Amino acid sequence: MTERCWWPGNDPVYIDYHDKEWGVPVRDERLLFEFLCLEGQQAGLSWITVLKKRDHYRRCFKNFEVASVARMKDATFEKLLLDPGLIRNRLKLFSIRSNANAFQAVQKEHGSFDKYIWSFVNHATIDGKRNNAQQVPAMTTESDAMSKDLKKRGFKFVGSTICYAFMQAAGLVNDHTGNCFRYRELKN
Repeated sequence: MTERCWWPGNDPVYIDYHDKEWGVPVRDERLLFEFLCLEGQQAGLSWITVLKKRDHYRRCFKNFEVASVARMKDATFEKLLLDPGLIRNRLKLFSIRSNANAFQAVQKEHGSFDKYIWSFVNHATIDGKRNNAQQVPAMTTESDAMSKDLKKRGFKFVGSTICYAFMQAAGLVNDHTGNCFRYRELKN
């Protein structure tokens, strides 16, 4: 039997996400934007709630193409607030457009969001070296610094805990536990 981290449990959607995506280093701009936005949608909820709505978010938010999202109109967002396939929180939904605009500003300043965001971990995945769930933090000094800088740049729903979850998802940190087959596969 394959050993994996504790958190996917028996849910096939969670297991697939864990086994194929979580912790894989992401350099693709569109996917970094998607992960950042979806982590913000999760605030106060379980990740599985967002994960099960992910495909619908992709349809509603133009597959998270940054320039397209940045041009979305208020009227479109008002309609999306009525969509039961999304988390219908006004601040969270409107934050996706705010984050698209801030994301574009970072791309312009740094050449890419990838270059900017990976600078918080010196452009290399941090090996978490976790033995069990209790050793996985909710935030770190790196996520604190990332959160502070993102907020200064106008990003929304980017507290330190959200930033750390983003870092885990996008492979800036390898927080698969040592017994998990993915830890060994992703280890630098």
